[in-house]
Amino acid sequence: MEMITIPAGEVTLSDRRTQRSWTVAVASFRLAPVPVTQELYGSGPGRLPAVDVSWPDAIRFCNALSEREGLTPAYDLDSLSWDTSADGYRLPSEAEWEYACRASTTGPRHGPLDEIAWYRENSAESRHDVGGKAPNAWGLYDMLGNVWEWCWDVYDAEVYGEYRVLRGGGWFDEQWSCRASVRRRSHPTFRVDDVGFRLARAL
Repeated sequence: MEMITIPAGEVTLSDRRTQRSWTVAVASFRLAPVPVTQELYGSGPGRLPAVDVSWPDAIRFCNALSEREGLTPAYDLDSLSWDTSADGYRLPSEAEWEYACRASTTGPRHGPLDEIAWYRENSAESRHDVGGKAPNAWGLYDMLGNVWEWCWDVYDAEVYGEYRVLRGGGWFDEQWSCRASVRRRSHPTFRVDDVGFRLARAL
């Protein structure tokens, strides 16, 4: 599978609810240029992004694809732990996701929204084939819009328990949700028609 090498750097994350910001160092890693398609996921033909995928569904798929390609699975599915030394497929961390989305830009988006994203005003309220809009400077498509993407991280364990982070905005969202910094939370078992995921790997 084609993967893009993301250079090392750092990113400042922020949370509107708590008014908190924090900076995270990001090691170089690999990221898929598009979200997982339903063809790759096995849920249908073509290049539409896979949806109705829960967080456990996503990490199970990562492990299964790793095993199929002879790679070391990244996750222990019993303990829900991540082996950071494994070379298999995984979800990006929240910091990796935002860092890759920004691609060295500092504004809310890496380009004009209509040129880079499918969202409520231009999507005809449906998902579209991946890669149909302009990529960011690092060659990543659909980082904003089309489907929300699961990240590895727990959102806020003290307040929301096991809820996990979603990033990127989806085809049904207003423009304000399609920004690099926007964080959404969801129970890991949540499945809906605007949530998918993107594959990452360690170098």
